[in-house]
Amino acid sequence: MITVPLFRNCALILTAFVTLAGCATAPPDNPNSATDIRAAQERSQGQAETYNENELVAAISTHLGVTSESAATAIERLFKDRGRPVGYITGEEGGGALTIGARFGKGTLWMKNGDTMPIYWQGPTIGFDVGAEAGKVFTLVYGLKDMEDIHRRFPGVDGSAYLIGGMAVNYQRTNGITLAPIRTGVGVRLGANVGYTRYTKKRGLPF
Repeated sequence: MITVPLFRNCALILTAFVTLAGCATAPPDNPNSATDIRAAQERSQGQAETYNENELVAAISTHLGVTSESAATAIERLFKDRGRPVGYITGEEGGGALTIGARFGKGTLWMKNGDTMPIYWQGPTIGFDVGAEAGKVFTLVYGLKDMEDIHRRFPGVDGSAYLIGGMAVNYQRTNGITLAPIRTGVGVRLGANVGYTRYTKKRGLPF
């Protein structure tokens, strides 16, 4: 015969066992903690593949020969418009126009992941654009996953040209890739954003 105290003790033991088992198998207090950590790691990796403000201010100041203050002003505006770039192009170019003109340039594409590649560009310019120019250019690169994808024609974004910190900036965009050339030099021409620029492996004709 099972006595009442023995039954009561067995019930207490069984209840304690069930409680412990439930604690062992219950989800953590924050079921999304692993997901949050992974997302933070992915964001950190993504940030690591883009250039930050300090890196670009130093690079622009050195290449274009402008003050750090002017470079910082331009970068602040560009970061506000487009965010952090995955790469940039440093180079030199020359051109001229009398309403219709042309531009030629050569330089190097630098990606944040360490890849580099020589590159040429050329293209016609159309608009209220008179004068000649020769100088350096620093181009921010957005949305480029494969360096070979830059070898294409980039139309200028109409109305995107502006002057900031003594530098001329405009946007070129196609197929999810955006380029933001920053120019200094003799006779910087804002009208050059109308038309297109073709980026190639070798020097070519503008048309």
